[in-house]
Amino acid sequence: MSIEDKSAIIAVGGEQYQLVLTTRATKEIAKRYGGLEDLGEKLMKSENFEMALEEIVWLIVLLANQSVLIHNLQNAEKRELLTEEAVELLTSPYDLANYKNSIMEALMKGTKRYVESEEESSKNTVVG
Repeated sequence: MSIEDKSAIIAVGGEQYQLVLTTRATKEIAKRYGGLEDLGEKLMKSENFEMALEEIVWLIVLLANQSVLIHNLQNAEKRELLTEEAVELLTSPYDLANYKNSIMEALMKGTKRYVESEEESSKNTVVG
């Protein structure tokens, strides 16, 4: 499975970033929220607008930087990490509202389970 299958795309300042939920990002989310299930609740129940914006910006930077870090690990040509300051300066609150959907898409793709089942005939064949 490629990174494209596990990511959602956003644009910040005219540059595209892939939001990817990696094991490292999951650990960071768990440190901050207690787990992925608590993340959605936290985003929906943010005490105030400023706090909600801060959480969305933090998540965008975390998830977008996963694809940058993967690129940097696999390639000699390095890309710069996205910063919270850059996201705050290059986006509007309207953009962030749209990015929320991309965040949820990346989280869903990152936690998706691919299950293959055996053919029924191989399990239920009577030998005799």
